[in-house]
Amino acid sequence: MPTPSEASAPTARVHVVCAEPSIANHFLAELRDREVQKDGLRFRRNLQRLGEIMAYRISAHLSYTDQPIQTPLAETTGKLLRDFPVLATVLRAGLPFHQGFLNYFDQSPSAFVAAYRVEGTATVTVQVDYLSAPRLDERVLILVDPMLATGKSLVQTYRAMLRFGTPRQVYIAAVIASPEGLAYVTQEIPEANFWVAAIDEKLNEHAYIIPGLGDAGDLAFGSKL
Repeated sequence: MPTPSEASAPTARVHVVCAEPSIANHFLAELRDREVQKDGLRFRRNLQRLGEIMAYRISAHLSYTDQPIQTPLAETTGKLLRDFPVLATVLRAGLPFHQGFLNYFDQSPSAFVAAYRVEGTATVTVQVDYLSAPRLDERVLILVDPMLATGKSLVQTYRAMLRFGTPRQVYIAAVIASPEGLAYVTQEIPEANFWVAAIDEKLNEHAYIIPGLGDAGDLAFGSKL
């Protein structure tokens, strides 16, 4: 059953982690704060912490099997994850967020995608240059990207990954989403469930999320040319 915060999300399959008070709200507030952002290490760590929180929340929706466990004193039964999900992320901003998921799903294989906006065009276009992934047939796939702005990079990334097979379950996780981007991605990837820390107000004329937090890749790893 969804929590009250999840039930109030735009659709039944969109879960908003920061819709109710928790330590996740504190980490998100620090990610947004331009003074705290001056500490790149703290910025990366807060992305990682939110990844850990979302990994835990998503784990409640995965499949488990009962297995006999021998303790030093007696035999008991433990619930073990049926199989560890494939964790996929979009370079470079997604790396700290991805690490948070990997901290919890520590036996998961990883997939990496290089996707970026093509500047100087009348509309937002996305280029996918690199993709490395394991087989996805009948696997659980968790695709993570901290900023869901237009949603075009996530959709193109997911479609490109399907050449490695069709997952049996798909989860998409973002720290901050725009309403426009979320509507687009939920329409284009109807088989997915979505987890976000927050849904912000809008996209501006340059397709950046408002209020957002700025360029997550630059804040995590330094400005690029």
